[in-house]
Amino acid sequence: MGLLALGTPLTWDETKPLAEHIRDHGITQFLNTWDRWKDKTGKGLLWGDEIEYMVSSFDDENKRAKLSLRQTEILEKLQSVTLDPALEKFKPTSCAAIPTFHPEYGRYMLESTPGFPFSGNPSSLVSVEADMRFRRQIIRSHLKHHEVPITLTAWPRLGVTDSAFTDPETHPDTEKSSSRSQYVGELLTNPHARFPTLTANIRSRRGSKVDIRVPLFIDENTQIPDGLNAPLSNGYGSGPAKPLPGTPYIHMDAMAFGMGCCCLQITFQAWNVDEARRVYDALVPVAPIMLALTAASPAFRGQLADVDARWNVIAASVDDRTEEERGLKPLKNDTYRIPKSRYDSVDLYISNDERNKPEYHDIDVPVNQAVKKRLIEHGLDDKLASHIGHLFIRDPLVQFSETIDQDDVESMDHFENIQSTNWQTIRFKPPPVNSPIGWRVEFRSMEVQMTDFENAAFSIFIVLLTRAIISFDLNFYMPISKVDENMQGAQQRNASVANKFFFRRNVFPSDRPLARFDLASRPVSPPSSSPTSPTHSRSQSSAANHVPNGNVNGNGHRRAHAREASGSSSTCSTPIENELGDEAVAMTMDEIINGDGGSFPGLMGVVNAYLNSLNVDVCTKCDIRRYLDLIKYRAKGQLITPATWIRQFITSHPSYKKDSVVSDEINYDLVKAIDEIERGVRPAPELLGKDYVGSGPTGCL
Repeated sequence: MGLLALGTPLTWDETKPLAEHIRDHGITQFLNTWDRWKDKTGKGLLWGDEIEYMVSSFDDENKRAKLSLRQTEILEKLQSVTLDPALEKFKPTSCAAIPTFHPEYGRYMLESTPGFPFSGNPSSLVSVEADMRFRRQIIRSHLKHHEVPITLTAWPRLGVTDSAFTDPETHPDTEKSSSRSQYVGELLTNPHARFPTLTANIRSRRGSKVDIRVPLFIDENTQIPDGLNAPLSNGYGSGPAKPLPGTPYIHMDAMAFGMGCCCLQITFQAWNVDEARRVYDALVPVAPIMLALTAASPAFRGQLADVDARWNVIAASVDDRTEEERGLKPLKNDTYRIPKSRYDSVDLYISNDERNKPEYHDIDVPVNQAVKKRLIEHGLDDKLASHIGHLFIRDPLVQFSETIDQDDVESMDHFENIQSTNWQTIRFKPPPVNSPIGWRVEFRSMEVQMTDFENAAFSIFIVLLTRAIISFDLNFYMPISKVDENMQGAQQRNASVANKFFFRRNVFPSDRPLARFDLASRPVSPPSSSPTSPTHSRSQSSAANHVPNGNVNGNGHRRAHAREASGSSSTCSTPIENELGDEAVAMTMDEIINGDGGSFPGLMGVVNAYLNSLNVDVCTKCDIRRYLDLIKYRAKGQLITPATWIRQFITSHPSYKKDSVVSDEINYDLVKAIDEIERGVRPAPELLGKDYVGSGPTGCL
């Protein structure tokens, strides 16, 4: 969460007349920044992560785990202690600085970031987990004895009506609260004026409460509401990520259900604007793949869902589109028919790379043509102007009366008002005003993991992947429509194992054939430990050498029908090819990450190739590979996702009645178990491997 401005927030009725003023000055602010930075280079790769936590309060006597609403009090302690020089003696030697802590939407949430950015240097990468653990230890050391920090994506009993789920208890108010929710109360929301105003203005602009629906998981004794039909799968096969008409769903009606989820986000600084745009484009197709691999949210509002990830929940939770914009009524008062929520997957590639072909832009994308025209007249190219013009079809949602008039040279607030409330899978971030920070790219699709080992592993993998993209000039372009299909497929139950995903097969430049993966220069040796022990594997063999099960033709190219592959009804049955021979084919997660045994090396293959190209000592390389092995084996299905682990824990609990209900007792034991796994006092080899070492019995400093 960024800087929270102080001031008097305006209602939607007060903000709406200012929308054009804010857009106009926002573009002026962007152009001023563009003129300052378009030809500048930054300091190269610097990056940081954002980890969000929930604070759980345990009631051991009654076996209840609740959400602690002491965010303000806890943050005051954390911000005080991080300024205390005495904390330095506890800081791991590998950590560059004391971490920082920030508020988030939910009053039970905390956010942490490193105190100083990491670099791409391998020695910096191997310090990431220690830094993350240090942050968690600081938090844990300043909570009450019955509270713990949990990295859980979605609280399973948020919004239940059969018992209290917060400490202190909250009560919904359908008349006076900012959300008008029938499930959650105002006390759940961060008290800073931005958050209730954002909630109320989304509802007011939309003209109704937000309407969030996820498919209900149907078990043997699940109660089906009258008038609805159980899915034909009867719970044994995953269905679509959105409920089909007439089928049971879990209903939610407030921004808190989405913005109250936790995630893991990574922000990279690029050398210059062109590099940032290239990395942005390459990561767009990667976003749904990483969503599926990090899936961690199989339960909402006290029930098991037939999905494993949060994305559609959070997209619907901030969907401020009117009925006209959603296509429910003809356009009369509004300007655009808008196909997606403002929190959704990316709609446009933005690089000027000649490989960014028009045919990849194959979905309906409304653009503010006046904004686009102004940007082009100022000298911007069509692709970046279209991107900004697309963002600026949106209205501002929160405006403070004190900041209506700004110095457009010294401020980017009006631009960020629009930019920061377009919550897409990837975000292109201009340099801040009066700062040495350059052009950045934010990777936003991943769900937070239960342990810092997992969060470090995915962070390191994404960083190395960006380096490989730049070093090998990789081409991941594919039709945006296929990226959208992947986003829906990524949320389905057990998606990383059961589904196939579209991905580009020919990723290397056509004029650099040697870059197609020089296996001859790479040492190959068998793994030195069991696949279920990724944390201590010292294998230097290529993941691309793995030949997955299935039919592979003589060229090593897998030809699979997408409908057969994904289990989704929304996929096509043939590869996507244009006149240049480019393809996006349906592949298993194992193939996308570890390679198809032929010409496609997989994302892990190019990461390993990049890592082998560096002058890195053997010990450091082995330390990095133990993180990469987690991704490798999870993609193979030999390690399970957090969503699968949580689902199995719930359905195997002694008190589970095969009715899809996550009771207080189940939730209590689940949160206890997650805390014990993080600390290493409860083994979870199916999730982490048999050699995982946690933060210790207490996890405190």
